[in-house]
Amino acid sequence: MRELKIKIPAGMYDILPAEQKYFQKIFNTVKEVADFYGFEKIDTSILEQAELFKKITKYSGNIFQKEIYTLRARQSDLLCLRPEPCSTIARAYIEHKMKNLPQPVKLWFWGSFLRHKKLKDKEYRQKRYFGFKSLGEKDPVIDAQIIQIFYIILKELKFENLIVEINSLGDSLCRPYYRKLLVSYLKNRRELLCSYCKETFKENPLMVLGCPNKKCREAVKNAPQMIDRLCNECKIHFKNVLEFLDEMKIPYNLNPYLVGDMDFYTNTVFRIYQEFPENNQEYHLHETLVKGGRYDKLIKILGSKDTPAFGGAAEIELLVEKIKNKKICYDEIIPKIFLVQLGISAKRKILKIMNEFREAKIPTAESLGKDSLKSQLRVSEKIGCAFTLILGKKEVLDNTIILRETKTGKQTILKLDNITKEMKKRIKNF
Repeated sequence: MRELKIKIPAGMYDILPAEQKYFQKIFNTVKEVADFYGFEKIDTSILEQAELFKKITKYSGNIFQKEIYTLRARQSDLLCLRPEPCSTIARAYIEHKMKNLPQPVKLWFWGSFLRHKKLKDKEYRQKRYFGFKSLGEKDPVIDAQIIQIFYIILKELKFENLIVEINSLGDSLCRPYYRKLLVSYLKNRRELLCSYCKETFKENPLMVLGCPNKKCREAVKNAPQMIDRLCNECKIHFKNVLEFLDEMKIPYNLNPYLVGDMDFYTNTVFRIYQEFPENNQEYHLHETLVKGGRYDKLIKILGSKDTPAFGGAAEIELLVEKIKNKKICYDEIIPKIFLVQLGISAKRKILKIMNEFREAKIPTAESLGKDSLKSQLRVSEKIGCAFTLILGKKEVLDNTIILRETKTGKQTILKLDNITKEMKKRIKNF
């Protein structure tokens, strides 16, 4: 019989058992920091009404037309797979009337987002992100705190040489004048732009500033800078954010070309990356680890009242890849005890013992599907357990169990009734 050649769709990603420890470590670190700072977890639907993203199309270039997965199930409305977290969380905030809760509403998320984009090397269409959002408060301390939270998480995950890059995009008072200046500047350099920016610079001129294309980077080298044209309120907001970062001793660089992915960002935008010495071969590979900003206009765009909001996100697969490449090691829970069973009566007892060990928080391993002593001892040695407990028919009848110390090979017969208390004492002293 021929084997079916069924593969995962292009751009999708399986998390295999060997990689789970990296994802779990990141999740545990994020949750621990989120709990400390009072952020509550939100899981939004992976399917959304396509209308939600149509509303932000003009603020996001051609994302809706080119990159969103859409589907229509029988007679239902046009649906899509969520491509990014800002809009889905904003929709949840409006729909569930979170404006009636004490403000700000502090949320964190962890999940998959999908975009049907052209695939480059090591790129995925399904990407997992975690992130933090604060909705309902405009105080600059919110901006600084969320940047601090991401910085702490990356440090906890043993990332080094971290730099925060930051900029201000102003607001509805000062940005319209700046946009006019920028459009005027770009008009005279239209032929120098990439094909995409040539088409869109009038609608989204700020996106040209952040375009990674070499031609566009060269064209905007002497462009007017938003930071020089901020209104007084935006200047004060940005100055306070920077002073908070100074107070927390978080290193940052001002980057006037940093604009974020969406044109609905206002005031603070930021990204965090690793900086390498110039002689380091990885210098040119410093991908963005975290990015985000303030998006005070978004909830109004979606049909509700003006609501300030700030947030950021990190691509989990990218962090895992860097952790693996750097061979960063984390403390793992290695089972201290391996349970060996010989015969059906021993298996029944072992199941009961395992539950007792679990309740006593004793890390334990077994290989219940194997029957021979030799094969089970081989698994125990491979795992590296400090102790092996061997239970056969005779031991079940005698209500005893054999303790074998891995290092010395020394064996001791123990009473089965006191085995949990005895093993807890032994692993504590080990």
